[in-house]
Amino acid sequence: MATPQQNEPRYNERIRAREVRLIGADGSQVGIKTLPEALTMARQLDLDLVEVAPLANPPVCRIMDYGKFRYEESQKAKESRKKTIHVSIKEVKLRPKIGKGDLDTKVRHMQEFLSEGHKVKVTLQFRGREMAHPELGSRLLDTVIAQVDGLGKVETQARLEGRNMTMVLAPEKKAPVKKERTPSDAKPNDAEHGDDGAGTDEATAAPTPTDSASETPGESAEAPVAAVAEIEAPAEVEAPTELVAMDPPGESA
Repeated sequence: MATPQQNEPRYNERIRAREVRLIGADGSQVGIKTLPEALTMARQLDLDLVEVAPLANPPVCRIMDYGKFRYEESQKAKESRKKTIHVSIKEVKLRPKIGKGDLDTKVRHMQEFLSEGHKVKVTLQFRGREMAHPELGSRLLDTVIAQVDGLGKVETQARLEGRNMTMVLAPEKKAPVKKERTPSDAKPNDAEHGDDGAGTDEATAAPTPTDSASETPGESAEAPVAAVAEIEAPAEVEAPTELVAMDPPGESA
């Protein structure tokens, strides 16, 4: 029979107390029972007696399925390990007179480390007379900070320790980015706005004459004159009326 691990709770016959404070399978408080009585009650339900609080007086035991209990505890431990982020510190060494190509390579390594969630310790090594110009190191570190902007931020400011100037960069937590409107999403809305716009244009175009007539009374008064001219056109061709008007002089003659 396999023995329980050190961190696992005692159960059934492995419980050493003579009396226990018993909790039922449904979570109810049963009370203080002797160990044989508690074991009998657990067996009647085809379950186990598990010691959940061994330091209490008397120890607290609960009736439950021990196999299911172990599985649930292992799942909780696994989820807890997933949420734990293992942060390590990566060190990158530089020289004050480093070339541009080498600096780009070093910065690229820093960006990779920061994107993976690691901290980066930047160590700037001075030699000989370079110690007389620490400002060169400060400028170089400022260049590094600018190139990792967005991925990392300064956690420990640059400081001179002997012949080395060190600085620690930490990964920068990005804020959630809001989803922008894509052209495909904009098309239906634009189409709806286009239809509404067309209806609005037609609606505004229709009352234009009325509005102009109300605003300019002179123009609205000229409109009936034009209509009368069209109606009087056939009246001007009334030649017989003019001939009849000429008959009276003939009769008087």
